[in-house]
Amino acid sequence: MDATERKMTKIAREVSKFTVQTMKEEGIGTAEFDVIHLVRHKPGITQTQVRETLKIDKGAAAKRVASLEHKGYLIRKPNPEDGRSQLLYATEKAESLKNSKAHIEAAFYEWLLEDLSEEEKQAFCETLDKLYWKSKRQRQAGFVDVARRIAEEGEECDER
Repeated sequence: MDATERKMTKIAREVSKFTVQTMKEEGIGTAEFDVIHLVRHKPGITQTQVRETLKIDKGAAAKRVASLEHKGYLIRKPNPEDGRSQLLYATEKAESLKNSKAHIEAAFYEWLLEDLSEEEKQAFCETLDKLYWKSKRQRQAGFVDVARRIAEEGEECDER
C-alpha cells in the first residue's frame, strides 16, 4: 500500500497547473514549453528530431516551432550537412523563460512551506532530499529495483 497516498505526485500536479496558468499569461503553453525545453537541451536539433522525441505529428511540430520562432523563443539556421533541413536553437528569451518557470515553481513551494516551523521545514527538506537522490540513483540504474518490485507484485496478483 502506498503510505504517501501519491501526495508528492498530487502536489507536483498542483504546482504544474499553477505554472501552466502563469505561463499561459505570458503566452506560452505546455506543448510549446516542451519544445523550448528540448531545443535548449539539444541545440541544433532538427524539427524532425523534435517531432520524433516528443512523439507529435508533423503538423503539430511545424506549428509549434513556427509559433515559437514568431514569438522570439527559437531561431532556425541552415543545416550544413543537409540543405533541406534547418537546425533549431533557443534564444536568450527562451533562456529567460526557463528562469521564469523555475521562479514560478519556487514561489509556489515557498508559499506551500510557509506555515511550517523552521524545524519542520528542515526535517521535511532533509527527507525530501534523501528521497530525491534515491529516485535519481534508481533512474540512473534503469529503474531495475522498482521494475522488479512491480513484476513481483504482478506475479502475486496472478497467483490469487
